[in-house]
Amino acid sequence: MNNIKISAVAYTNTKAFIYGLEHSDIINKIDLSLDIPSECAAKVISGEVDLGLMPVAAIPFVPNANIVADYCIGSDGAVNSVFIFSDVPVAEIKTLRLDAHSRTSNNLAKVLLKFHWKLEVEFTTDPTVKTDAIVLIGDRTFGKKEDFTFVYDMGEEWKNFTGLPFMYAAWVANKEISQEFKTEFNAALKFGLAHRSEVLKDLPQIPNFDLEDYLYHKLQFDVTDDRKKAMNLFLAYIEQLEKVSV
Repeated sequence: MNNIKISAVAYTNTKAFIYGLEHSDIINKIDLSLDIPSECAAKVISGEVDLGLMPVAAIPFVPNANIVADYCIGSDGAVNSVFIFSDVPVAEIKTLRLDAHSRTSNNLAKVLLKFHWKLEVEFTTDPTVKTDAIVLIGDRTFGKKEDFTFVYDMGEEWKNFTGLPFMYAAWVANKEISQEFKTEFNAALKFGLAHRSEVLKDLPQIPNFDLEDYLYHKLQFDVTDDRKKAMNLFLAYIEQLEKVSV
């Protein structure tokens, strides 16, 4: 039987999942690669891998997409690693630079700016262009909040806007995965989450950032009904944005 090819994100928020996979027998049944979110999504969409922990905004582009795990990357309010950093108050943002690492965070910024804050904003991906604000996600945000005049945690703002939690990334397959594998896969992920204290011991300390609070409190990992509801609402907002831009 061929190994299942899996792409996972190489950020701190997935370290517990990786720990679980690497410390379970399932590691012998998978080929695991670590990527940034956009690359993970591209690999699942193209079929280069069978499943991946991919940004939820990219799920509609996956052939035969199906969520195969009970666990995800989520939050209920502030997540402390998905931000709009700005030089001006949000009401004055006219230009924003998107983050090349994640389709979901970029779309979340667009949804919040359009539907929550009711703003018309110009977007760029050019790192040389000076903008009022930027989207920045993942480990590159750790300890950076004090570097900016205005900081908007998009998990918190989504909660303010909708009253719902959020799901940033889900384990999505592009083909049918056996129930036997899914059961073993879920068990490995659960094992990793149960051993976050071990994960923390191996992480370097970061000035002005509480890793323990991040892994145990800011991040939430269960795929709940409310989180699925939030995902569907988010994808509907993205669809509205695309219709407006046509």
